[in-house]
Amino acid sequence: MGDMMKEALAKLIQGHSLSREDSRSVMSCIMEGEATPAQIASLVTILRMKGESIDEIAGFAEIMRGKASRVETERRSLLDTCGTGGDGMNTFNISTAAAIIAAAGGVRVAKHGNRAASSKSGSADVLEALGVQITLNHEQAARCLDEVGLCFMFAQVFHQSMKHAAAPRKEIGFRTIFNMLGPLTNPAGADRQLMGVFERRRTEVLALVLRELGLYRALVVCSHDGLDEISISAPTQITELRNDAIQTFDVTPEELGLKQYEMRDVVGGDARENAEIIRQVFAGKKGAARDIVLANAGACFYLDEQADSLRDGVELAGRIVDSGIAMEKLEHLVRVTKELAHVS
Repeated sequence: MGDMMKEALAKLIQGHSLSREDSRSVMSCIMEGEATPAQIASLVTILRMKGESIDEIAGFAEIMRGKASRVETERRSLLDTCGTGGDGMNTFNISTAAAIIAAAGGVRVAKHGNRAASSKSGSADVLEALGVQITLNHEQAARCLDEVGLCFMFAQVFHQSMKHAAAPRKEIGFRTIFNMLGPLTNPAGADRQLMGVFERRRTEVLALVLRELGLYRALVVCSHDGLDEISISAPTQITELRNDAIQTFDVTPEELGLKQYEMRDVVGGDARENAEIIRQVFAGKKGAARDIVLANAGACFYLDEQADSLRDGVELAGRIVDSGIAMEKLEHLVRVTKELAHVS
């Protein structure tokens, strides 16, 4: 296996991309603990500088999916809002709030996520601050999904083989192919996804990877001001996957029926502060935080085919928040996860 890593590094350093099969072999080597920290760091650095190919990303994701602890569910039409993170904007946890609103509106949501890497609060951090028990195993998560219509799958629980890459990732400190793998490796096999990415040049590549991985519908988004969400302070570039067809377009806040705000209006803080922002949105507080959550929740309803357009989805999301059922859904999630985890 060590020779496999050396051969792959030699190929990459010469400017060649890895085949899908070679990519699978390299990822197997990493996840089985056969690659050294120096080899892992070298690999992801060269890939970042070269630009990761569709086969490289898909091959890595396929192996990671295969080694994950699976959440088994008979019903399909599952949505995830997991993004890459790493945009450096320190916004509050927008996609997590959007996931809860989507579930309140009847979308079956299998949310994948982790603790913060580059921000002060990842999805796991803010859900924990909201009172959710985040460390459910695959059986408990499946029961939560059936009972609440929403579950959270903590990446550290479901992808334990990634522990071998943890130290090199932390030590090099910049975004790598591993940032892209979390959203591509949903343990419940979600077939619909709202995926934020940290660079606009990657939206089409990642939409193509999602198609390779068998997703039915997806929106891969990055705003013109660098946000890995649908923005309310600039146009957002969206690459849509639908019935195997891919198209890229821009959408503005005005086209969604929303006001335009400054980026600073949606900056968050630590997990406790972000949890309070989300609670205020669910309680009906108007303003930038509400609008950016509605923009992203609206995309979830569009992906679930409850809305014919993104704008219609935003209007539906607003009605759900104003009815109070988003707050009820959060409370239901907290209660059920505590029961499943046997926490009083």
